[in-house]
Amino acid sequence: MSTSGFLLCVRVPFVRCAPSTLPVWSPTMASSLSAARAIDFLCEHTTSKSRVMALLAHDNGPTSLTAVLTCKDPDHAYEAVGILRRVLARRDATTVDDELKALTAEMPDAPASSLRQAVVQAASGNWGAEPGVLFVVPEPEPDPSEEDPATELLPGPVGHPRLKDLPGKVVRITHLHEFHITDEDALLRAAVDRGWEPLPASELGHDDPRDLIGAVMTLTEDPDVAGAETLEDQSSAELLSLEDGDELADWSTRPVITRFTHGWRLREQRTRPATGVRAPNFAALFATQDCPCKGEDEDCEECGWQLTPRTADVLHTALVVLADQAYDDVQSLGDQFLSDADSATWEVFDRLPALTWTADHRWRRRMARAFDDLAGDLAKGNWPNLTCTAEEMALHLAIEDAPMYLEDRPEEDDHNSLPEHEDDYSWGSCSDLLFQDHDVLMLFHTQFSGIEDPENPTNQSMGIGDLREAAWFTPFDNRSIRDPRRGFRR
Repeated sequence: MSTSGFLLCVRVPFVRCAPSTLPVWSPTMASSLSAARAIDFLCEHTTSKSRVMALLAHDNGPTSLTAVLTCKDPDHAYEAVGILRRVLARRDATTVDDELKALTAEMPDAPASSLRQAVVQAASGNWGAEPGVLFVVPEPEPDPSEEDPATELLPGPVGHPRLKDLPGKVVRITHLHEFHITDEDALLRAAVDRGWEPLPASELGHDDPRDLIGAVMTLTEDPDVAGAETLEDQSSAELLSLEDGDELADWSTRPVITRFTHGWRLREQRTRPATGVRAPNFAALFATQDCPCKGEDEDCEECGWQLTPRTADVLHTALVVLADQAYDDVQSLGDQFLSDADSATWEVFDRLPALTWTADHRWRRRMARAFDDLAGDLAKGNWPNLTCTAEEMALHLAIEDAPMYLEDRPEEDDHNSLPEHEDDYSWGSCSDLLFQDHDVLMLFHTQFSGIEDPENPTNQSMGIGDLREAAWFTPFDNRSIRDPRRGFRR
């Protein structure tokens, strides 16, 4: 029997670390626990009260919850969690002074006092914790009846190791495979030949009664999976780092998430500007000039790169689409932390550096307007005027997205009627000539952790300035300031 149209996506994380033995865990009473680290704050609501809880990480055991405050108003608890999370992310209590004063003025004295104390603790990075019951890894007793010299040669810690316990580097590799099954019988025969056995019928769902998923997983290491065609094969690798807050999967407080592609084809169809909308006349706005030497003189000082009508049109499209996507993110997700939302629902803000992922909806709305501001520059016949860090990032994303808007264009598209030029679609030149510098891109690299802070020694030595989230909309000293009364499109 053959079939078609069955699409299977398999995403499998792999972690390579030092070998270790894995004994069974047993509960023991922790004798003392003087300090822990707050890693998140949560709300718990009942019909009569609401509680704010701190999620704590301990060096000698798994995470635990401890109460921060109890109040009757669920809105107060929700706002308290937002304040504490922002303090935790920035390690700076002064950034929430106004919010804290406003909220504690509405709360009873007891929870208000507890919240003030929690803000101080969250900013310090340490959290005083009372002794409690934790699960810890027991030291296994050697069994004299088992004499296996090979076990003495196994390196690494005993039990479930933490990242800090491993002497060597840890590499995490995540694979993304998508297979279209074209012949179920051939696939199953190949898997059986490899020793695969399907799950019992009682464990199989009605959507996969033949355990095709198990068969494909058995064959994923083969270069060609029998009875299937490979639609996608990508890998992503990273070195885990304690300094960046990484942890082994068994101990991680957050899911292992890897971003591969963004689904450009579907997104392009869904978000390309509607037909019938009159576009700016880029042929007139960015009319190209021919040099008298006609390109024959390599030393001609009058020859130079030009922002052509076709390049401006595609950049404008990318910026308008990004603005729409960003406004959609703001409307649907509000103040949610990126880690709190389903990553599939985000379109723009998960593409920004991680230090912005705790921003509120006001910040995100201003970021959406940054795309509109740059699109407006082009619509007036001007080069993008980068007045702040947010606009620099906006243009980087637009240049990254621009090439996809050249794919699958219908012949009758207005873009095809624009005059051609040798500088068309020179995205490398856009990146080189439209920016003062590319410092903001350092925020994507873990080796530059902390460089956003103007007090950072590397930041100071390179003259980078303030790249922290709160400073992204501060105008550059050498650029004009946009009209503060211009408002928002949405």
